[in-house]
Amino acid sequence: MTQILGHNYMGHNYIGGQRSAAGSIKLHSVDASTGETLPHDFVQATPEEVDAAAKAAASAYPAYRSLSAERRAQFLDAIADELDALGDDFVAVVCRETALPAGRIQGERGRTSGQMRLFAKVLRRGDFYG
Repeated sequence: MTQILGHNYMGHNYIGGQRSAAGSIKLHSVDASTGETLPHDFVQATPEEVDAAAKAAASAYPAYRSLSAERRAQFLDAIADELDALGDDFVAVVCRETALPAGRIQGERGRTSGQMRLFAKVLRRGDFYG
């Protein structure tokens, strides 16, 4: 579990650089094959949190848009690296939650990180400007 300064933030929302869990509804991860409740809880976002997240994204966009294509490419590569670094525990949880085989989950993760790297390559190439 993610611990920051003694606090458990697993399942919290992340809005504008801050953790948030204002909602009172907790959702539980479920094993898709057995229906067993798994130990992963998620706090359902409130309408106010959803609104705050949308506003935070809108206010962050101008700064992101002003970044050079290379910096945006580096950002996409960093996302791909983080996805690829998700280990066996991640794959095991996703397998339980979806009832899909590990090979499929690993393939989907690879496809997604590959797309991030492809978009980074397009940014570096710069032909999208024309």
